[in-house]
Amino acid sequence: MKVILLKDISKLGQRYDVKNVSDGYALNMLIPRGLAIAATESAMKHMETEKSKTEGEKKVRQELLLKNLKELDGKTITVSGKANDKGYLFAGLHKEDIVAELKKQTRLEIDPASVQLEHPIKELGEHSLEVKGEGKSVRFQLKVEKV
Repeated sequence: MKVILLKDISKLGQRYDVKNVSDGYALNMLIPRGLAIAATESAMKHMETEKSKTEGEKKVRQELLLKNLKELDGKTITVSGKANDKGYLFAGLHKEDIVAELKKQTRLEIDPASVQLEHPIKELGEHSLEVKGEGKSVRFQLKVEKV
C-alpha cells in the first residue's frame, strides 16, 4: 500500500515522502497514529502544495536565522540567578532559558536547537557559547551573576 508520510519516521522516511509499505503496517500503525495517509491522487496534489508552502517558510526562517546570527556575533548577555556561596547556581541554565534571555535582551529569535550546549550551565562567571545555523556559527558571551 502506498502512503504519504506526515511526519519523519526513522528507518522509513522523511515528511512528505511517498512510501510503499505493507497493508498491515499502514492500516494498523501509520494511519491510526496520524503518521501517514493513503496516497490517493487528491492527497498527492494536496501534499505537493503543502510541501512547496513548507519549503517557502523554511527558506524565510533560514534567512531570518542568518540575519539574527550576524547581529548576535560577539555580544555579551547578562543573566542573574540564585547561587550558593561557592558560586554554583541552584537551578541550571538550559538552552530554552538562554534563548528566552536572548529574546528579552536583544529581541532576536533563535531556535534552542541551534545553541550548542552540552549540559546546563550551573556556575557563575562568563561562559562562551556557540550558535550554529545554516553552515554558519557565531560565538557570544553569557555572563552569569548572583542575585
